[in-house]
Amino acid sequence: MRALGAPVATRSNSLHAGAWWLWAVGLAVAASRTTNPLLLGLLVGVAGYVVAARRTDAPWARSYGAFVKLGLFVIAVRVVFSVALGSPIPGTHLLFTLPEVPMPGWADGIRIGGRVTGEQVLFALYDGARLATLLICVGAANALANPARLLKSLPGALYEAGVAVVVAMTFAPNMVSDVLRLRTARRLRGRSTGGVAAVAQIALPVLEGALERSVAVAASMDARGYGRTAQVPPGVRRTTAALTLGGLLGVCAGSYGLLAAEGAGYAVPLMAAGLVAAAGGLWLGGRRSVRTRYRPDRWGARSWLVAGSGAAVALLMIRAASLDPAALHPGVVPPTVPELPLWPALSVLIGLLPAFVAPLPPAAAGRTPHSPASAGPEEPRQ
Repeated sequence: MRALGAPVATRSNSLHAGAWWLWAVGLAVAASRTTNPLLLGLLVGVAGYVVAARRTDAPWARSYGAFVKLGLFVIAVRVVFSVALGSPIPGTHLLFTLPEVPMPGWADGIRIGGRVTGEQVLFALYDGARLATLLICVGAANALANPARLLKSLPGALYEAGVAVVVAMTFAPNMVSDVLRLRTARRLRGRSTGGVAAVAQIALPVLEGALERSVAVAASMDARGYGRTAQVPPGVRRTTAALTLGGLLGVCAGSYGLLAAEGAGYAVPLMAAGLVAAAGGLWLGGRRSVRTRYRPDRWGARSWLVAGSGAAVALLMIRAASLDPAALHPGVVPPTVPELPLWPALSVLIGLLPAFVAPLPPAAAGRTPHSPASAGPEEPRQ
């Protein structure tokens, strides 16, 4: 990978955290357009490869495995609900029959138990796999993007929410590290680390220590001037609220259209209008913030490449879904063997670009994160 020109990540050239999220959202949009298990598996493989190649040793980088397990749990829950509550998918391949619970007349259309066919289980597997892939793509963004630096890039209008999230994010990792430390200490002393009694003895010091550190972070942020606001006219505040709320509603509706197969026509213009309105509201709202941003993250060429690769995967998959929907949605009634379509598969492989252009984490390059060789030149203070 170093031969392809990817430098070692330093404070001055590290990738913008927003680029990782845009890349992951592009993969998630592509996953929402297909139920083909081969394409979904390819998307998961692309996300996993990029995470393995570019994640750091930070605590948030370990979240990818948890999202994979959550995805498998979602598939299992989707199948169980389909078996227990029935499915509108007609089927002729009977697997087994469960005892059916009689329902009152006002609950027509609701069934508990009854016939379970292979078609409905297969449909539930495909549908659950699509949702699991969406979650895994989000997990990839969580594992790659530094949350503190992402919050640092928030507009000035949202800095109060950023302060609250920073305090909350300080609480959670400290609580996890305290749990591991106390469990290790109990194990070294020969005490049990499982059971209700052990959990009760560990819980109180863990919560107390993590809460104390979070309060200390909040106090230090308050001492540095967080919370100060400038006076703005009431009309500007009302305009800001209207633009921000309307823009966010437009972005939500456009996002739903992108993720739903029926909304491709109106999703893009509605999302664009929502983004413009939200940007105007955030710009007006930033006038009440009197803080400055220390050493802001730069959006460079590599950030554009990473974000653009995710957008390219999403756009090409949307195009493929409109040209050949049968290839992206294998038949369930009657069941057909899924095939890997060539062009959608090649478009998914574009998502591998961050594994070659994003800066290498210091640990992957064989350097310690804080060694002088990997520190790089310091930026001038702004």
